[in-house]
Amino acid sequence: MVRADDLILISVDDHICEPADMFDGHVPEKYRDRAPRVVDEPDGSQQWYYGDVRGRNLGLNAVAGKPPEMFNINPSRYEDMRPGCYDVHERVRDMSAGGQLAGLNFPNWTGFSGQVLNLGPDHETNLVMIRAYNDWHVDEWCGTYPERFIPCGIVPLFDAEEGAKEVRRLAAKGCHAIAFSENPVGLGMPSIHTDAWDPLFAACSDVGTVLCCHVGSSSKSASTTPDAPPPVPMSISSTMSIYTLGDLLWADFWHRFPGLRFALTEGDIGWIPYFLQRAEHTLDRHNGWMQHESPQGKSPTEIFHERIVCCFINDSVGIQLLDRFNVDNVCWESDYPHSDSMWPNAPEKAEMLFADVDDDVVNRITHENAMRHYKFDPFSVRAREQCTVGALRDEATDVDTVTRVGRLADERDAAAFRKMTGAIARASS
Repeated sequence: MVRADDLILISVDDHICEPADMFDGHVPEKYRDRAPRVVDEPDGSQQWYYGDVRGRNLGLNAVAGKPPEMFNINPSRYEDMRPGCYDVHERVRDMSAGGQLAGLNFPNWTGFSGQVLNLGPDHETNLVMIRAYNDWHVDEWCGTYPERFIPCGIVPLFDAEEGAKEVRRLAAKGCHAIAFSENPVGLGMPSIHTDAWDPLFAACSDVGTVLCCHVGSSSKSASTTPDAPPPVPMSISSTMSIYTLGDLLWADFWHRFPGLRFALTEGDIGWIPYFLQRAEHTLDRHNGWMQHESPQGKSPTEIFHERIVCCFINDSVGIQLLDRFNVDNVCWESDYPHSDSMWPNAPEKAEMLFADVDDDVVNRITHENAMRHYKFDPFSVRAREQCTVGALRDEATDVDTVTRVGRLADERDAAAFRKMTGAIARASS
């Protein structure tokens, strides 16, 4: 039976609440007056702006260390969050206190696929800012502690050729993950069922870069009726990953890009075996009229097992169904600093979750798969025996894991959630 202290934990999904000075050393002088900035708003909150485009929330759900009654949807200022949300040195201390060796960090205020930086005044300026974001993220944030972070870049979604160039530039820096939209059509971009993305997909295939599709990266959320209360979209949030999986299973590009891999992020995994079963049933019973061609010669389940990475935070159903997966493509995620995260008690949760799982499978899910897929080798910097939960926590005994700033959650948070998910706009239309 696995012991919490002996685990090595690498998360494939955490988030950064980017610091206000992130662009200072990375934007050429010619463009500095157009760089994104943090603005103090009239209501006393802080918010990122890119020109006139308002960024996503400054501290979206950055509630690590707070009790549930203080889970605010949008901490409105940096001082409302623990420093580990935006300070790389404090982040590493928090990771050690939570027994986590390393993590892949998605962007925040730019949108989870960097979509805000695609909305600036012109494509030239957008490219400058996207590259500046990536240079900050790879060289500064991840580069400060290369054994603790898996770099994840963003790309220009408005130009697949430029996106391909950025993928290759990032790969040369050692970055083999990019944030891609779970549904580009939701952002006004071409569908993955066209050939518009071929240059980007080819580059990712060539250099071994994974396209990571985070829930919410289409700037949409799961919804039923416009007046549904917040528990509805919160409890069906994995729906967006279901849509993404559906598109990927039936895509016809796999044979053209033999090294191409996608990752489904923050959608959990317990639902996946059913939808694979449904895909096989659909192919068997309905292809007479659908006339779906599989030029890659693979069934939907084979495509999933070979090319699609998935992950979970605390999914006991998924663990019970691991025999339905290629466990070499299943990873663990922390989701720090969001409210779904188990930080700082993830190791104890994992010990219970993996109680009946073979040690070899546990090792693959908790760290080995992430290292392989993202070409990440922390052991080249840090001795393996210093990477366990117990060893990391011994280095961070002075970290206060209770966050002592913020306020009690109230109607402002429910209102922020409704606005963020578009419920107010739909209800008034």
